[in-house]
Amino acid sequence: MKKQFIKIVLSCAVIAGSFTISSCSKKSSSSKNVSRATGWKINAKEGGFQFNTDFKEQETAPGLVFVEGGTFTKGKVQDDVMRDWNNTPTSQHVQSFYMDETEVTNVMYLEYLDYLKSVYPPENPKYTNIYKGALPDTLVWRNRLGFNETMTNNYLRHPAYAEYPVVGINWIQATQFAEWRTDRVNEVMLEREGYLSEDAKYHAATGEVAGTFSTEAYLNRPESVYNGQIDSLQGKMKKDSVNTYAKRSSGIIMPEYRLPTETEWEYAAQAQVGSREYNNYRGRKKYPWEGGYTRNGQRVGRGDQLANFKQGKGDYGGIAGWSDDGADITAEVMSYKPNDLGLYDMAGNVAEWVADVYRPIVDDEISDFNYYRGNIYMKTAIGEDGKVNILKDDIVYDTLPNGKIIAVNLPGEIKMVPVDEQETYLRTNFSSSDNRGYRDGDPSSSRFFDKFSDEEDESTARKMYDSPKHKVERDEDGKLIRQYDKSNNRTTLINDEVRVYKGGSWRDRAYWLDPAQRRYLPQYMATDYIGFRCAMSRVGSKSKTKNKTIRGKKAK
Repeated sequence: MKKQFIKIVLSCAVIAGSFTISSCSKKSSSSKNVSRATGWKINAKEGGFQFNTDFKEQETAPGLVFVEGGTFTKGKVQDDVMRDWNNTPTSQHVQSFYMDETEVTNVMYLEYLDYLKSVYPPENPKYTNIYKGALPDTLVWRNRLGFNETMTNNYLRHPAYAEYPVVGINWIQATQFAEWRTDRVNEVMLEREGYLSEDAKYHAATGEVAGTFSTEAYLNRPESVYNGQIDSLQGKMKKDSVNTYAKRSSGIIMPEYRLPTETEWEYAAQAQVGSREYNNYRGRKKYPWEGGYTRNGQRVGRGDQLANFKQGKGDYGGIAGWSDDGADITAEVMSYKPNDLGLYDMAGNVAEWVADVYRPIVDDEISDFNYYRGNIYMKTAIGEDGKVNILKDDIVYDTLPNGKIIAVNLPGEIKMVPVDEQETYLRTNFSSSDNRGYRDGDPSSSRFFDKFSDEEDESTARKMYDSPKHKVERDEDGKLIRQYDKSNNRTTLINDEVRVYKGGSWRDRAYWLDPAQRRYLPQYMATDYIGFRCAMSRVGSKSKTKNKTIRGKKAK
């Protein structure tokens, strides 16, 4: 009787086990391409909902290094020689992102110039200012009492400086380079996946096809890309003469290259990952490397400088024959050791533009997550036909306060307009398109602001930041008239067009190598010591490696 009972129990266990196995098998085989909402098939040949169910994680785009986000202390907590205390310590959290391994180099920027010259020939009067507006200002090397003509004539184009960081770039030019880079990389991605033919990008770059590729235009109106000639440039994904286009849901289109935010740049420069002990950091690094000194303390290369910076008055690199840092002006990228994230020159060589508008305060009461000041929310313009408005031959130019003319929009790009009441009505998280001066620069931030006043004349309103207002106008003959603001009543240089730059440069003393140090310059100005590098947001998971535990249990 006892044996029979055991046999019955075992039989039941086997049946239950087989039921569980078959259930799991059924679930694993069909869950991927069957909707958990409706039970309908996903990616069915017959049609219906199409989605990339095989997507694993974001690919690392060309030139970038993955930076896993986390919490850190933003701001300076040590030296404050300037006594401005404009970056008080705050706790911030940064989402994971990608950053250029090195600064953008001369040869990288020359590729950009070559592309513009091919697609928009400067000899065509309609395109002249596109190419001219992108050219670096090589005159930044000149000094009234210094002989620097060699750099003026050779630094940008000579092969000897090919892998040196590009300088003479203002903030606007840096952002436009990032936009161009986004489109070129996405062309490669679409070609690799068969959505574009192998030679499509070269047809456009050499001028064989009128028009060019814009990522946003492709996503919104793909038939408009390459001036409407995309049909002849589609790749192997086009079957039976049916146009097949990639979408965001395809998982192929990369997020945009852009300038890093100040918080991202500072987090990446600190590279505290090398000082981690369990869930804490072992103190705070003064520089992107360990220790409080600028020289290498390891056995190999002991005594060598770890960055390119100004050693002292009249000392930009040491005496001949044995140099302290191996450079007198900028140095070739990767000349010094990377930090713990694998990023080079996060201190020294050139200072770097970041995306933020400068303000003396960091308003962590409003945000301690992906902090960034500079948001201007835009939306796509919709034409009378209900479709997204694509700019064709209409090139929008802007004349900067220093008289430089730049192209704001290029042919083939989407026309963008500020968000309006349709997007802001009854919202609590934003109420206007331009948020650069929010809580520290807009009229309501001023101590003179009267919330009960009906005064709307900005010319008479007293604002928090009374910066110079230089004007550039054209006369009847089209000649530029530059009007320099000579007022003695200006109290500051801060306005919504000054941008932060970070890191020390070859012209700076060691004090500025601290990742927390911050300075600012108008976004239309360029120097011989400011360059830039690009960043890219990460979509999806925070980490590239799965955590070992899930809710306290071991991951299977």
